[in-house]
Amino acid sequence: MKIHEYQAKELFARYGVPVPRGRVAATPAEARAIAQELGGKAVIKAQIHAGGRGKGRIVAPEEAPAMYRSLLSDPAAHEGQVRGPRVGGVRLVDSPEEAEREAANILGKVLVSIQTGPEGKPVRRVLVEEQSSVVREYYFSIIVDGATASPLILASSEGGQEIEVVARRNPDAIVRLPVNPAAGYQPYIGRVLAARLGFADPDLSAQLAKLAEGLYRCAVDNDASLVEVNPLVVTADGRLLALDAKFNLDDNALFRRQDLAALRDREQEDPLEVRAQELGIANYIKLEGNIGCIVNGAGLAMATMDVIKLAGGEPANFLDIGTVNDAQRVVNAIRVILEDPSVKAILINIFGGMARVDIIAQGVIEAFRQMEIRVPIVMRLVGTNLAEGEALLREAGISVIRAAELGEAAEKVVEAARAAAAS
Repeated sequence: MKIHEYQAKELFARYGVPVPRGRVAATPAEARAIAQELGGKAVIKAQIHAGGRGKGRIVAPEEAPAMYRSLLSDPAAHEGQVRGPRVGGVRLVDSPEEAEREAANILGKVLVSIQTGPEGKPVRRVLVEEQSSVVREYYFSIIVDGATASPLILASSEGGQEIEVVARRNPDAIVRLPVNPAAGYQPYIGRVLAARLGFADPDLSAQLAKLAEGLYRCAVDNDASLVEVNPLVVTADGRLLALDAKFNLDDNALFRRQDLAALRDREQEDPLEVRAQELGIANYIKLEGNIGCIVNGAGLAMATMDVIKLAGGEPANFLDIGTVNDAQRVVNAIRVILEDPSVKAILINIFGGMARVDIIAQGVIEAFRQMEIRVPIVMRLVGTNLAEGEALLREAGISVIRAAELGEAAEKVVEAARAAAAS
């Protein structure tokens, strides 16, 4: 689960991490009042759940797809600006009046960047904060590293840009420091970070150590899957400042982080993914293809999508119903997939171990009873209670396409989707 930058900065501040002064505004008048409090000069930052805000463009919702195509074709010619006519998601202002005007240009529209997708993201709030005189930019983050089963600190002296770009161009510029979760953050980590990032000033080194410890405690205390500051800056007056802030909460910890769960902004999420969660389908991710997938098990779901692509098709979603014996879960999965207008066919691929094939079959039969299913469904069923499931499907007389092997199922569903799209 993602939260907004202003929310992440409020969280960081509780752990002693220095952030710029400022507050969030939902109206142009509020933006003007906050800029007045800050002395006039300010930064107006659109609050969305996507990166590339400064380079993105603020447009009307109906203009978003065309702008996205323009950004993909020629980013330099079409990207936004912090000043000037191409309105980006981060704007510099010199007066309260200008803050009000720029907030009015941003609020209620959508921000399109390379990271938002063609629909863009709606802007309902802006963060109004003090301008900072930046001398140097760094990158700092904490992720959960599955390879070492520990928190991993990533830092770089090349901040203010995507860390993926730095990793490709100059991988040696990235500092990687795993933290033993049993020992926790130790003082030597700050000293190592300062040395490897080239901090010569003892005061800045001490500030970095304090900031790193604060962000580590913030990440661990709040079950973060990602904490990121990009850029982390040194200001002209010698302060280390988290100029940006990103915090992602591990969804599996939501049950014990209700305070953070309350910060969730569903308007920033894909409507179908929100719908799936409401129906109890936790593992659903919307994709751009036209073949819906219903699978039990994350690994099998990945393999199924790979085989669909190998057969020349494109999956419309990742959907893992899990190892459950719940016919209604199957009904809900089909319901969510059918709400995606791009879906032309569905592949149900079940390898039943603890999950029983006959219960999956009951779910499919019940879906046909509850809904008008107009797209072809291909089913490949293997495993526990297969004979019972086969008998149920025969007796129900529902119209499904059967396949014995995954490769065969993928070929049949791709063919069915093409035929449906052509009709």
